[in-house]
Amino acid sequence: MTYAKSIGAALLASVAMASAATACEITLRSSDTHPDGYPTVEAVKAMGEMLSDKTDGRICVEVFHSAQLGEEKDTIEQTQFGVIDLNRVSMGPFNNIIPETQVPSLPYIFRSTDHMHNVLDGEIGGDILAAFADHDLIGLTYYDAGSRSFYNSQKPITTLEDLSGMKFRVMQSDLFVDMVGALGANATPMPYGEVYSSIQTGVIDGAENNWPSYESSGHFEVAGYYTLDQHLMVPEVLVMSKTAWDKLSAEDQAAVMEAAKASTEVQRQLWAEREAASEEKVRAAGSEIITEIDKGPFMDAMKPVYEKYVTDESLKDLVARIQATE
Repeated sequence: MTYAKSIGAALLASVAMASAATACEITLRSSDTHPDGYPTVEAVKAMGEMLSDKTDGRICVEVFHSAQLGEEKDTIEQTQFGVIDLNRVSMGPFNNIIPETQVPSLPYIFRSTDHMHNVLDGEIGGDILAAFADHDLIGLTYYDAGSRSFYNSQKPITTLEDLSGMKFRVMQSDLFVDMVGALGANATPMPYGEVYSSIQTGVIDGAENNWPSYESSGHFEVAGYYTLDQHLMVPEVLVMSKTAWDKLSAEDQAAVMEAAKASTEVQRQLWAEREAASEEKVRAAGSEIITEIDKGPFMDAMKPVYEKYVTDESLKDLVARIQATE
């Protein structure tokens, strides 16, 4: 699709949604970079339906998926300024804006998906969401983005020693580079689109990502060993512009919060289904899935990474509270 056509399609979509929203007293515009049908997009749609029910149709939500309103960094600023009302963003892009968001983005901070849910659904998760208020944002709820694990073309990885000297693609992030280095491997930052050919030609041995990405990218075709070490579980977060929030009555604010929290269960279910479908396809293709690993040494190796990135006392306390959570 040409640029002109894509802009035209976006405008037509906007007009269609605007027409559907004319019956509402308040229409909240929501941004997501993921495509239509993606678990986060569908969850915000479900939130909108619940919110409309709670307010007798007075408040509606228009979901602009596929980065129609811009990429995540741009949409965060637009949400802070009140141009966008709702925004679903990965926790990562907030790291340089809201220090508290750095902690859930740390490697091995969560021991399992259940541990992550227990942390985010409790007091700690509430404290992190509350930190958004000082940055013209209201933190509403969390969504899942799965766990990232290592995959490679060379051998099964079951121990820390197996990683020694191997070359893994990482996102262009200092924290990711330091994480891989602390595990004894060599990090190679590169764009996502170059990974398949780089594994195929031996430029790198592998990469790391979640089940759906490992499958949909075709990386399982050239890197048949997938070790479920789950080194990162970076949550997604749904935020609201404080400007839009302050325009609502206390009753409507409560309705927005309730609908957002309820949408979390919708998203988690959709994400679990998406992961299961990807896993089934990968296993059927013959990839070797390594589940029997001792994560202890992997976690212990992260000490210098934590020392480098968690320097503030309040963040150290947050890490300790998360680690103490069952």
